Amino acid sequence: STTKIKTAQLWGKNKDDLKKQLVDLKTELAQLRTQKVAGGANSKLTKIHDLRKSVARVLTVINATQRSQLRLFYQKKKFLPLDLRPKKTRAMRRRLTKHEASIVSEKQKKRQMHFPQRKYAVKVEA
Repeated sequence: STTKIKTAQLWGKNKDDLKKQLVDLKTELAQLRTQKVAGGANSKLTKIHDLRKSVARVLTVINATQRSQLRLFYQKKKFLPLDLRPKKTRAMRRRLTKHEASIVSEKQKKRQMHFPQRKYAVKVEA
């Protein structure tokens, strides 16, 4: 499999095919590296580069599909694993939710009812 692997072709494959392809790529990479040590041609270097990138592509597809499956699994659950939660910033994660921020206590309700915001009318001099 000396040609570059296109990521679009990988998305359709199942996990076993991807694992098998990964093993093939890694064995081929190991062979090329031994040939390089033995004193192979410079064309081997570009092949090594392409193989490394292909391995990365396969791993990326495997990880992405795994994460999407996990997202589906945890969709209806109460809690999400930390790595599937939105990153944001630490301050944003600790901020009150919209619901929590909108809650008005009983005491506050009474205060608003008995002492509402005063409305002043300003007379316009013509």
